[in-house]
Amino acid sequence: MDDATPDLDRPQAPLAGPPGVTPGGAVDLRGRSFLKELDHTPQEWAALLDLAARLKAERRAGTSRRRLEGRAIALLFEKSSTRTRAAFELAAAGQGATTTYLDPAGSHLGSKESAEDTGRVLGRLFDGIEYRGAAQATVELLAEVSGVPVWNGLTDEWHPTQSLCDALTMTERCPRPLAETSFAFLGDGRGNVAASLLAMAALTGMDARVVAPPELAPAPEVLAAARAVADGTGARLSVTSDVEEGVRGVDVVHTDVWVSLGEPESTWDERVPLLRPYRVDAGVMAATGNPDSLFMHCLPAFHDLETSVGRAVHARYGLEEMEVTDEVFRGPASVVWDQAENRRHTIEAVLVATLAGLDA
Repeated sequence: MDDATPDLDRPQAPLAGPPGVTPGGAVDLRGRSFLKELDHTPQEWAALLDLAARLKAERRAGTSRRRLEGRAIALLFEKSSTRTRAAFELAAAGQGATTTYLDPAGSHLGSKESAEDTGRVLGRLFDGIEYRGAAQATVELLAEVSGVPVWNGLTDEWHPTQSLCDALTMTERCPRPLAETSFAFLGDGRGNVAASLLAMAALTGMDARVVAPPELAPAPEVLAAARAVADGTGARLSVTSDVEEGVRGVDVVHTDVWVSLGEPESTWDERVPLLRPYRVDAGVMAATGNPDSLFMHCLPAFHDLETSVGRAVHARYGLEEMEVTDEVFRGPASVVWDQAENRRHTIEAVLVATLAGLDA
């Protein structure tokens, strides 16, 4: 929104104190964007998790209230999705808001209109904007110019709605508080899911291990930023290429696809040889030494040949399963469907917190 014509009906930022904290010390996320985990304090992250749990409990009990009646939300998708779109649409509708879905064919973003111009227009029309696409710089620019909260549904660098739902799933399914819980992420440590999980672990004080080949280790700047937060929360963050060392004793084994949406087909030639030793199978789960260890995956997962991508990779490399075996994916340790459901509840918390307030 143009500085010359502020919308006085929109929540305004606090006049004093650090971002997200009122002069009285309470967490206040009204008017804030949700772009990456490390934009938030541990207190703010905990408040979002508490709100998500409360909203989920309300929905289960049939006592939900519509806190966003009359609000309008733009869903701007440069990359397709099942869970992110469904979760945002259901979360908004459940709170009384309307959504308008804009995919590459339904908007001029990047072709006839710049991200800045798009953001300024959508900020005049909508109360908030979700963006799912390639560049983190794009979602940051939308937040800068639109004048309304902007929420990151995924970029190449970060996936904060995924790590928030993963944190909620861990609080529900692990027996101890997050600060006493450990997980290992196996796979491409440079990816957005690995980065977001490291940041989430830093905020919550967890023991997090990224288990990846050296060529696919987390970016040094991501690890340094997460460790700077971990210094204040007591989180233990480590990186190793040794699978047995990395998973030893963990409560959760987490993984993701080997090649992300939008990457060229030739990327498989690099990733498959590097990541085959990091597939999550029954041996990896047993190597945790924890009979109650859980398996998590952000989905979609290539655990069989029931997808065109799975069949193409099988034809090229002879693999029937990729990042996880079907045995583990469908087994009793898997909580992937809990994760998928929790996308709705945690996104609902983000919408409510940033548009109406944590106590609405």
